[in-house]
Amino acid sequence: MRALWSSFEGRWVVDVPATQYADTARGVIAYQVVGEGPTTILVNKPPGLPVDLMWEEPSFARFMTGLASFSRSIWFDPLGTGSSDAVEEIENRLAEGVVTDLEAMLDALECERAVVLGLAGAWPSIVFGATYPDRTQALVLHNPAARIRRGPDYPEGLPDEVLERLIERARLLDGGGSTITTLSPALASNERFAQWYARCERLAATPTHRQWRLRTALELDVRSVLPTIRVPTLVCLQGPPLGNSRIGEYVAENIVGARLVRLPGDDRMFFAGDCGPFLDAIEEFVTGDLPTHSADRVLATVMFTDVVSSTEHAARLGDRRWNELLAAHDAAVRTELDRWRGRPIKSMGDGVLATFDGPGRALRCASAIRNAVRSLGIETRIGVHTGEIEQRDDDIAGIAVVIAKRVEAAARPGAVLATRTVVDLVAGSGIEFTDQGEHELKGVPDNWHLYELSERPHG
Repeated sequence: MRALWSSFEGRWVVDVPATQYADTARGVIAYQVVGEGPTTILVNKPPGLPVDLMWEEPSFARFMTGLASFSRSIWFDPLGTGSSDAVEEIENRLAEGVVTDLEAMLDALECERAVVLGLAGAWPSIVFGATYPDRTQALVLHNPAARIRRGPDYPEGLPDEVLERLIERARLLDGGGSTITTLSPALASNERFAQWYARCERLAATPTHRQWRLRTALELDVRSVLPTIRVPTLVCLQGPPLGNSRIGEYVAENIVGARLVRLPGDDRMFFAGDCGPFLDAIEEFVTGDLPTHSADRVLATVMFTDVVSSTEHAARLGDRRWNELLAAHDAAVRTELDRWRGRPIKSMGDGVLATFDGPGRALRCASAIRNAVRSLGIETRIGVHTGEIEQRDDDIAGIAVVIAKRVEAAARPGAVLATRTVVDLVAGSGIEFTDQGEHELKGVPDNWHLYELSERPHG
């Protein structure tokens, strides 16, 4: 990779890498590989900056070539944005789609592990690092947020009045570089940059998708994920905090062993102004002697299903007919698990234990199972919870498994019941729930707020 500044032409002169395409299970993803360094960095960039426009901005090019001086970096457009395939609307709203795309890029490039660099609020990087520790060499998070909106139990967040101003500005300037002033006051006055950034926003996604993205960002809450991260983590905070919030500090304080670095300057955008200190911090962190970590504890969504009144069904139908019905039930469950990337752990006669790498997929699978077995004339109750599990060969253990089982037991016939953790992780997705209030779960401390998945869960 060559990179030099041409004062005559007033631009960066580089060997710009070609945009390539990775064929993944969800669709075709556009990406570029920059540099040939010994460390692979998988970049979760802001979706409003398409790969095909990155090199047109000199400050962005400077950041990428600086990163390439010590690494091989992978930049891609998440599905539904930029030059990547469009996906159905509901998938656009499921936040875990970006996490799936991160995994898909590693698979496509036959890369076992990478440093994951989160430059877009960092929640997908946070969830990826917790879900796939065996594929995450380290996490580097730039101005991360586990939750944005302030709440009674979260004074670190932004107050509603600040959020309302940001939303109104985005609404008035949608597709016109609406976030520049917030991210980089210096570049906001640069007309050439403002035009480039506005063009990026327009070509990255449709107006409807941009609004979905904004609503999702304001509602998403991944605070429960932070303590489950077991990989080396660097948190870099740049620019003044919005509304006197401590969003970034909260992330660093709640990841075990995370290193916090405060970068100089008034710009919050990662490539604005002097990006040297940020690049230096990344290089020092990822080229040092990173400790190894165990992948036997991971973040997962656990689902338990159980056939309602199975004993009564068996007595009424007789063993032969009941076994035939159970076989049809098992086939329907396996079909939906395959469809929604569920991992079957074990069958328990008239139910199943399975795990998923995303709560949205787990809920959609649970809804599909409920409908499929209902067509057989039987009802199920299903419990869903997201938390840290212990992987033991072909089995799993841990408090998250116990909680999911207790939630299933609390569900009424025909219902899918989920914990508040699950609901927080799919916020903004359009998945609908009914609040079922607080419940005591046998053998689990404290009361748990539970929510029932709607019969029409996707709005």
